Amino acid sequence: MLPPSAVFLVGFMGAGKTSVGCALGQRLNWLFEDLDDRIERAGGRTVAEIFRDSGEKAFRLAERAALMEVFEELNAGSVRIVALGGGAFVQPENAALLRGANVATVFLDAPVDELWQRCSEQMREKGASRPLLQSAKQFRDLHRARRKDYLRASFKIETGGRAIDAIADEIVVKLKLNKIAVRLEEGEAE
Repeated sequence: MLPPSAVFLVGFMGAGKTSVGCALGQRLNWLFEDLDDRIERAGGRTVAEIFRDSGEKAFRLAERAALMEVFEELNAGSVRIVALGGGAFVQPENAALLRGANVATVFLDAPVDELWQRCSEQMREKGASRPLLQSAKQFRDLHRARRKDYLRASFKIETGGRAIDAIADEIVVKLKLNKIAVRLEEGEAE
């Protein structure tokens, strides 16, 4: 089996998709992209603003369009790591698209209490806005509802209490990913 041309990180809010994706990108010299960042650039608004002003349905349409753009780029020969938003993989049409391609989907999992703690800390420290983070009960209910879909990913990696680099290393080994050699221009230091 050939290594995948892309790795899509899936999981609930706070699972570490962006942190692990950045570490993987650096380790492999692959492009890393958070799909939410692409959506925000295309729409000129934050995810929270899209949810607030246009609703979840409009956000899901923008998310699907962004995912289709990524696949167009992959079909043109690029390789990359993509962090999907917490709800992207649970949308049936997105999951079907990912299953039908030569990509790996990796479910980053952690205990729900740890995920709640991480998200709460992000909100306090960075002012990060999470439209679906209203209460601990709502958080747990949404996690329970989505987890069965996340378990359909190609692989599941536990992130609870683990260092980002250890998680990235496990993904590289499990998926047999290869680093892309970067050609240095003349006079550039290694």
